[in-house]
Amino acid sequence: MPALGEEFRSAREARGLTLSDVAEAIHIRSVYLNAIEQDDWPAIGAPVYVRGFLRTYARFLGLDAEAAVARFNELAPPERPAASVASAVDTTPRGGPSIWVAVGTIVALLLVGFVGWEWWQYAHGANEGAVAEATAAPQPTAAPAESGASAPAGAAPSAAPSARVAPPVAHRLALTVVERSWVRVTVDGTTRLEGIFPAGTARSFTGTAADVRAGNAAGVTVSVDGRRPVHMGGTGDVVERHFTL
Repeated sequence: MPALGEEFRSAREARGLTLSDVAEAIHIRSVYLNAIEQDDWPAIGAPVYVRGFLRTYARFLGLDAEAAVARFNELAPPERPAASVASAVDTTPRGGPSIWVAVGTIVALLLVGFVGWEWWQYAHGANEGAVAEATAAPQPTAAPAESGASAPAGAAPSAAPSARVAPPVAHRLALTVVERSWVRVTVDGTTRLEGIFPAGTARSFTGTAADVRAGNAAGVTVSVDGRRPVHMGGTGDVVERHFTL
């Protein structure tokens, strides 16, 4: 099995991306991405930061994020227990009250006071809303028709038309991979497709708005509502486009 960093580097190079391209796309400095590919974990810092960077980088490359974190956990040195760290920095003389106990007590009191204040505001606001609803003026009723304007015999009363808001119309976006490329499709705020796909892959999506990002823009075509498919960009370009369907 290749090293964890080697697996990330191979996946990135397969998409034709540089470290700078990835850093710009996922907002992680290229020096940290290079440290991941070199298995240089101390250069990143605490293990909690390494795990966060691994998950983000793996999802971008279409790798199994949790599997990558699990492999890192096997390689990372055991973290120092919090109790031993606290004892290492606690310089309070034996027999006297610890300053951390006092600080913790103050924070707990402030938290209790804040929760009580929020609860009082919520209860007070709910009561005001109930009173305002109970004292609201009744809606005016329709005035009775004058006796001189009686409807013809046998005529049925016409029902008032009800106002209805038409729901947003869902349109269709068709995506085709003509060259191997990494692709992510987000429709109406939900990620519907993400990963590295071979040529010949075709998918369609319905919704009102879509964001499409391609690692090899020349290898991906997009068509909206049956229009002529167009390429997202040039060979090796990382392109993200927004489509209002």
